[in-house]
Amino acid sequence: MAEDDTYESTLCIKSEALVYRIPPRASNRGYRAADWKLDEPTWSGRMKITAKGKVAFIKLEDKNTGELFAQAPVEQYPGCAVEAVTDSSRYFVIRIEDGNGRHAFIGLGFADRGDSFDFNVALQDHFKRVKQEGELAKQEAFQSSAPKLDLGFKEGQTIKISIGNLKKKDAAGSKPRPAVGGLLPPPPGVKAPGVIAPPGGIMTAAPTLANTGSLLDFGSPAPEVQPNADLWGDFTSAGSNPGKDAVKSGWVQFS
Repeated sequence: MAEDDTYESTLCIKSEALVYRIPPRASNRGYRAADWKLDEPTWSGRMKITAKGKVAFIKLEDKNTGELFAQAPVEQYPGCAVEAVTDSSRYFVIRIEDGNGRHAFIGLGFADRGDSFDFNVALQDHFKRVKQEGELAKQEAFQSSAPKLDLGFKEGQTIKISIGNLKKKDAAGSKPRPAVGGLLPPPPGVKAPGVIAPPGGIMTAAPTLANTGSLLDFGSPAPEVQPNADLWGDFTSAGSNPGKDAVKSGWVQFS
């Protein structure tokens, strides 16, 4: 998302800032705050850092009226618009412009070391954010220019999906389950056992009825038994002929 260039945000405000007139740079090694008259600042007032689009502005204002004393536009940090001195962390050299194309270099310092730290961090964070926004814009432009992949199905196009374990699961689920409370069927290949003998190995056969017809036939009367004339048979004496069949009724003869 592009930032609106008409919107101006405030990044940092310090109520006490000191401005110095500085001599020309003596060498390429940088500026030194010891060469300034640190006990005689040229101006003192409020310092404010604002941002408008990608450019940051260092504004020096009167602390009572808010009148602008000088302004330094910063398009890059570190850069030629803001430069730290070589012998202190509380002083900087900034490049101010009057809006008509003229510029000058002045010294800017802070009595408190924490104020100079906040001044440095505010500029670093602003340009770090500008750099990140530039990289995101490049990525969006690259993605928009790259050909897009069409992953949709064309007309008449189909796909086939094969699920290998589905039949096995269906076959396993179709096996009959034993009734609750009943006997489990024997495993495959095992013959069903017969009647289990009681302990001791002796099986008791059920009694059989000799003549069930007479017991079940309640309609007809039982046949009468014909009395034998001689129930006891004929007993012979000890002296009788042993060869004679004395017992005619089938009894054994006792001698």
